[in-house]
Amino acid sequence: MPTRFPAAKDRALIQIVDSALAEAARCSGSWLVCRPGCTQCCIGVFPINQLDAERLRRGLAELERHAPKRAAGVRERARESVAQLAAEFPGDPVSGILDEDAEAAASFSDFANDEPCPALDPATGNCELYEARPMTCRVFGPPVQSEDGLGVCELCYQGASDKEIAACEMKPDPHDLESELLKKREKCSGARGNTIIAFCLAS
Repeated sequence: MPTRFPAAKDRALIQIVDSALAEAARCSGSWLVCRPGCTQCCIGVFPINQLDAERLRRGLAELERHAPKRAAGVRERARESVAQLAAEFPGDPVSGILDEDAEAAASFSDFANDEPCPALDPATGNCELYEARPMTCRVFGPPVQSEDGLGVCELCYQGASDKEIAACEMKPDPHDLESELLKKREKCSGARGNTIIAFCLAS
C-alpha cells in the first residue's frame, strides 16, 4: 500500500518560505516593486518539481470547487500550451517529464521563453493559482542566492547598491526541507523528474 504524502508538511514549508518573503519585502521597502498585475515572472516556461506539481493540482482542484469557470479557463490554456509546445518539448511529450541530459538542458534555455503561464488570467494579469504557486514563483523578485550569485528581478532594486541589495537577501528554505519533502512525494507517487506548469495542469 503506497505511503500517503504528508501535505501538512508541504504547508509548513510554504509558511517558512512565505515568512522569508515577507521579511525580504520588509527589508526591501520600495525597491521591491512586485505587485498584483505585474506579469514579468509569468512569461516563459521554467522547470517545476513533483512537489510543485502536486501543489498546483491541489490548487486547481480547489479552484474547480468554488470557481469552476475560472478553473476551466486555466485547464484550457494549459491544454492549448501543451499542444503548441509538445513538438519541441525537450523531454517526453506524453508524460511531460523533462529530459535531464546536457543537450536537453541547453535546449530548454531557449524553449518557450515567450509562453505565458496557463495560470495567468490574461484579463486581470493575476495568478489564478496564487496560493498554490510553485517555489520558483514564491522566491522571484527579492535577492536570492544561486549558482550565478545573488539574483533579483530586473524590475526591482533600481538605484540600490550591491551592499543594499545583499542586505535584503531572501533565504527561503535554510534547512532544505523542500528536498526532503520532494523525495517523499516522488516515493509516494512514483513520478520522478521535473515538468512544466502547462503539462501539470492540462490533464
